[in-house]
Amino acid sequence: MYKKGIALQFAVLLSAVIFVLSGCSAFTKDSGGSADANAYEKIQKQLMGMKSYQSEASVKYISNKNTNEYETLQHCKITGEYRIEVTGPENAKGNITLSDGETICQFNPNVSGKIAVGSKDSPERCEIFLTSFVKNYLNSKEVSLEVSNFGEGRATILEASVPGSHPYLSCEKLWVDNETYKPIQLIIYDPDGNERMVVTYKNFEYNPNLDDNLFKIPTGN
Repeated sequence: MYKKGIALQFAVLLSAVIFVLSGCSAFTKDSGGSADANAYEKIQKQLMGMKSYQSEASVKYISNKNTNEYETLQHCKITGEYRIEVTGPENAKGNITLSDGETICQFNPNVSGKIAVGSKDSPERCEIFLTSFVKNYLNSKEVSLEVSNFGEGRATILEASVPGSHPYLSCEKLWVDNETYKPIQLIIYDPDGNERMVVTYKNFEYNPNLDDNLFKIPTGN
């Protein structure tokens, strides 16, 4: 039921976006025209059809005092299950956070015992997932779309509001490659427009066959 609801919501929202942008300068001839519009349609289909994904991802947390960056490996399902493993830096390597959709567990397989178990996720953690962006995008009251150059190619930029009243997480933008239709970068901003979290995706794969054991909560001490 959840997956069908997501698909229906996305279909309605994307239809509205197409209607709004039909006369918008986002897809003018000078900016790529029909090629950009075609890429956007393909991106829509990929995101709407996403049931799961896996990706290497560099995650940067930016505070008023310092910046911390981690290399991670992410496995996520649209139904809420996820597994994120820290692969760098060395002092954090091996830490794993996973959710079976109901319970959240943090542990390190190199250290005996669980670090923490709970049922409530933190915005600082769950907002780094593409599945969270899709949900927020569907629920945003205003739809924003841009197309711009990114590196040597072009990217479609989707914007969404982050729900709640978090003091540092207000809105987010997702850059998606217009040729591969895969996400490149996700940036989350505070109410003043400052970058607070930056996720850069590498080797992204839509709808991989994820074994349920990836999200199984370890038992024992």
